[in-house]
Amino acid sequence: MRIKLILMLLLTSCLTWSQVNQNWKFKADSGIYSSPVVSVGQVYFGDKTGHFYALDKYSGKEKWRVELNGAIKSKPAIYKQIIIINDQSACITAMDKKTGEVVWQFNMDGEKQVDMWDYYLSSPTIDGDIVYVGSGGGHIYAINAESGNLNWKFKTDGPVHATPTIHQDVLLIGSFDGYFYALDKVTGKELWQFNTIGDKYFPKGAIQRAACIYNDKVIFGSRDYNIYALDIENGHGHWNYKEPGSWIIATPLLYDSTLYFGTSDTHRFYAMDAESGTIKWQLSLNMRTYGTALALNGRIYFGCFNGKIYGLNEENGAIEFVFQTDESKSNYANLFKSETSFADGVELYGPEARKVEEEILGLGAFLSSPIVDGDMLYIGDANGNFYGLRLD
Repeated sequence: MRIKLILMLLLTSCLTWSQVNQNWKFKADSGIYSSPVVSVGQVYFGDKTGHFYALDKYSGKEKWRVELNGAIKSKPAIYKQIIIINDQSACITAMDKKTGEVVWQFNMDGEKQVDMWDYYLSSPTIDGDIVYVGSGGGHIYAINAESGNLNWKFKTDGPVHATPTIHQDVLLIGSFDGYFYALDKVTGKELWQFNTIGDKYFPKGAIQRAACIYNDKVIFGSRDYNIYALDIENGHGHWNYKEPGSWIIATPLLYDSTLYFGTSDTHRFYAMDAESGTIKWQLSLNMRTYGTALALNGRIYFGCFNGKIYGLNEENGAIEFVFQTDESKSNYANLFKSETSFADGVELYGPEARKVEEEILGLGAFLSSPIVDGDMLYIGDANGNFYGLRLD
């Protein structure tokens, strides 16, 4: 009884601290899967109905919004005085970041959602004056950031919803066809490709999100339950780690030679040595983590589908910070009986999988990746709430 009381007091203290640190909250028109970006006093993001917002980063007050033709499920990119975004109508739009006025648009070869867990689109990556981005039509594009004209495109055999990673003169990206590609960033010529191992139920080993770079390695997760580390020069394997029974969707955060990332169905969060693939520590949760974590002042912050943002001690994984949405607080017990297990009768992938998924999203699931600017953390949730949280 005494132990239960202590745990309740600790939980109450944590939640109170989280609420005090909420500087402001803005309500968008629909769910937010898009990750934000900050530039010159404003924070930018999009929502599922295609609205793209610019808010004052200090107050959360709306400065302007633009309605695009498709859901925005990607992170915007800044180039000089314009902001560039990809939406589900297969259109890349460049807007004046002060006013939202459209500067140019580029139409790609179509878009598609692979399944109900394909939550993201490829985010534009800027290198020099070129925008690199993938499409659901299977192409990878290089577009001139000034004019919106096409430089080159490269065809894969599956939707490309991963975000390109640029390393020196090489573009590195995966596709839902199960291949990871290295392309010459200037010409689009293929330098090498790597075919994921595949698994019985997911033989293609689809690659859903971006890779990260560590020394001579490019590192990414796959739907074949593996995280891979390949040689950047030739695509040969350095190591791989298999998480039986779970996709690895999240782009790993690389911080001080350690990889930090969450899993899908095993509901774990890992700290892993980037050189060897050896696990340093792990934390068991009750839901997925698809967003990329961030590191700040000895803590690793990330959002979870259960409607919580966690701040973990980078050395040992101890939970030091929790922020929970109001909807998650109200409905948490309907879905979870503990911090590591579902409530009785809740079946994640049963005959009512879509209904259960909607209930989980209704907690204010965090699919967006947090960003930090100064002492503020910014992130949106699946209910359309966008938060400005002050970090002590």
